[in-house]
Amino acid sequence: MIVNLQRKIKIDAKAFLPFAEALCSAIEETEGGEFSVAFVSDRRMRELNKFFRGKDATTDVLSFPHVPDEWNAGILPAMSEAIFLGDVVISIEQAARQAEENGLTLEAEIKQLMLHGVLHLCGYDHETDDGEMNARELELRDKLGIS
Repeated sequence: MIVNLQRKIKIDAKAFLPFAEALCSAIEETEGGEFSVAFVSDRRMRELNKFFRGKDATTDVLSFPHVPDEWNAGILPAMSEAIFLGDVVISIEQAARQAEENGLTLEAEIKQLMLHGVLHLCGYDHETDDGEMNARELELRDKLGIS
């Protein structure tokens, strides 16, 4: 599921559904799981970043891995074919600024951020992994045809 929760930049959220499906196919670590993406404003992203990470600033992407609670742990995965990996939240305003700075289209920047967010959902952490996530991200950008 991809939802557009911001109104500042016109974007067709549904246009990214095929790419989201391609991500799950290309990234073996997802093990066939699913994820959701929310496009938000800078204001909302700043609120989320402050609340969840203690950083009073906007950021481009946040990932929220799904952790089953005690009640449904072990029950829901058996009832459903796909495992829910979590949520990826992207600031469209920040993505637009970064696209311009990097000479990319907004679409390419959003795809890069979706990939980055999903790798976080798979357990990668570029702040602690000595470049492992970055290397995997570059490999997948090439495989998926995004620059």
